[in-house]
Amino acid sequence: MPAGAAFWLTGLPGSGKTTLALSVKGRMPGLVHLQMDEMRKVVIPAPSYSEDEREHLYLGLVYTALVLTREGKDVIIDATANMRRWRDKARELIPNFHEIYVKCPIGVCREREGRRVGGFAPSGIYKKAEAGWPVPGVNMPYEEPLKPELLIECDKLGEAEAAEKLAEYIKRALG
Repeated sequence: MPAGAAFWLTGLPGSGKTTLALSVKGRMPGLVHLQMDEMRKVVIPAPSYSEDEREHLYLGLVYTALVLTREGKDVIIDATANMRRWRDKARELIPNFHEIYVKCPIGVCREREGRRVGGFAPSGIYKKAEAGWPVPGVNMPYEEPLKPELLIECDKLGEAEAAEKLAEYIKRALG
């Protein structure tokens, strides 16, 4: 069985990762959607967002993607992964790995996140940062990808156009 591919959508909270992943999954139902916010709620129902907790969760996410791709599944990973080492670990272990940078200015991310309703992502992330919660890009680092396979600038593209760009990239990568 041929190995599957992994497409990791990384970017600041509120950049549009989940919206893009869900849109592309709707067009390509065979993709497995791994969402960090969903995994966190299952694995750690009362998260602290500590560095140690993040380390274990991200490595667990990498391992899950590795197992799925070994089984021939194509995976879209929807996770901030603010530290480059987690994305690098996935690149090291998964032969057909693609890093997609969903780039968006923090002001736009704040506005989008402020309108977020429902779903697995915690609400009020940027307001919580003002109270000292660790939030990538605000009071903890977000290490941008050095050489992503695809850059999607969500402040310059509409939602449909960004989703089409991502879907076309994935279709080409899968041959």
